Amino acid sequence: MKRRALVVGYMRSKERQHNHHMILKPLGAESKEQAAQFIGRKVIWKSPAGKRLVGKITKTHGTQGEVKARFETPLPGQAINDYVEIL
Repeated sequence: MKRRALVVGYMRSKERQHNHHMILKPLGAESKEQAAQFIGRKVIWKSPAGKRLVGKITKTHGTQGEVKARFETPLPGQAINDYVEIL
């Protein structure tokens, strides 16, 4: 079953941004328990040029249904507020 998630932003701290880690909001997930079912799934972001960047959901983030995903090739800034496909 394919689902979509919104790219919220990069994982970051006060001084540093982690480009390989993204925070995603799966559509329909409103709690930490609902977001936990996506752990281990692959995600794909398609660039406007047609390039596909693949990542993997690693853990939940917060209590509002967000997750963290790790990408081998970091997503560009234009991916923020765009959608990824969850496999």
